[in-house]
Amino acid sequence: MNLQTAALILSAVLHTVWGQSPVVSVRPRTAAVKLGETVSFHCRVTSGSQPVQLEWKRTNNQPLGDNVKLGPDGAVLTIANVRLSNQGGYRCIATNAQGKGMITTSLTIRQPPKVRVTPPGPLSVRAGESVTLECSVTGKPRPSISWTKQGSETSLVSTTTDATASLQVTVMSAEDAGIFVCRAQSKEGLAEGRVELRFGGGASTDGFPQASVTEKDLTAVEGQSITMHCHATGSPTPIISWSKLRAPLPWQHKVNGGILTLNNVGRQDSGQYICNATSALGFSEAYVQLEVDSPPYATTLMDETVAGPGDALRLQCLAHGTHPIRFRWMRVGGASMSPGAETTKDGLLKIAQLKVTDSGMYKCVATNHVGSSEALTKVTVRA
Repeated sequence: MNLQTAALILSAVLHTVWGQSPVVSVRPRTAAVKLGETVSFHCRVTSGSQPVQLEWKRTNNQPLGDNVKLGPDGAVLTIANVRLSNQGGYRCIATNAQGKGMITTSLTIRQPPKVRVTPPGPLSVRAGESVTLECSVTGKPRPSISWTKQGSETSLVSTTTDATASLQVTVMSAEDAGIFVCRAQSKEGLAEGRVELRFGGGASTDGFPQASVTEKDLTAVEGQSITMHCHATGSPTPIISWSKLRAPLPWQHKVNGGILTLNNVGRQDSGQYICNATSALGFSEAYVQLEVDSPPYATTLMDETVAGPGDALRLQCLAHGTHPIRFRWMRVGGASMSPGAETTKDGLLKIAQLKVTDSGMYKCVATNHVGSSEALTKVTVRA
């Protein structure tokens, strides 16, 4: 081997070692946290020529958010007091003179169980009558469901699916009536819904307190204000108070007599609210079920894709928010979609064979009954 050949080999080796584009890793690759918690993602350069510059971006090209902070060297991304808008993908991008390297991580908001019991009650039943109580639950992961009678931990026989449990109760005497409790439990927590069955129409004392609400089911959109009205009869005049099942009342609440007002509601304010009417003769409860809906928040798995003519393209759009969510893909700037483009109902855009003319910006629009959200991704077809 002559000196010229050796020099060329050494130059190639040095170029391979010192002339690499950066390669990065991230931990954790996925994280699932509750609302209000703090989470950090650590990006590390595993190889590549120095100097390397690190930056973070959302996978849907939206701003990081005012509760997202980066470490001095850009390696650590920390999200404090996590909220729903933080959910989605984050991409660490490393850049040096030779090129770019990137890796994506995702954040999921864990959802504790929520319970909705219908009919909400209280229900008056006569001897021999039967009533069917249905409990619907939501949460991630899917909670287990069971029915019990207050004062007993024995599970009652019910017809159960993944998301509902139906309980049939036949009342023959006053002992068969009472308060029935639906319990939903997962590793994220426990939620309960209650309904009261009263034998023969309730207490025999004319002055016994009786609570009632104007509306038993309310639906709101994030940011709205909601008012609940409770009325009470009885002698002496009952005292009315409000509470939320297994949770404190939202901090932005006001109580004025039997009127409960919630301002600037969020998804976490969904649940069962209890109006309690109390006097010296006893108490009575009435329930309001509140569901707070949120608009979709759209993201794409990649904000840029490079391919060649004839390659297949698959662009996945994701969205969080109140379901059902509808997806629609389109070209930015008015260009027409490829004749072979196909969009699935779960947000996947497929093009079997790309052409150079398919290059450009693509937009996914996610829509529900509350609103819509957009996410962009760039497609480059290189000849």
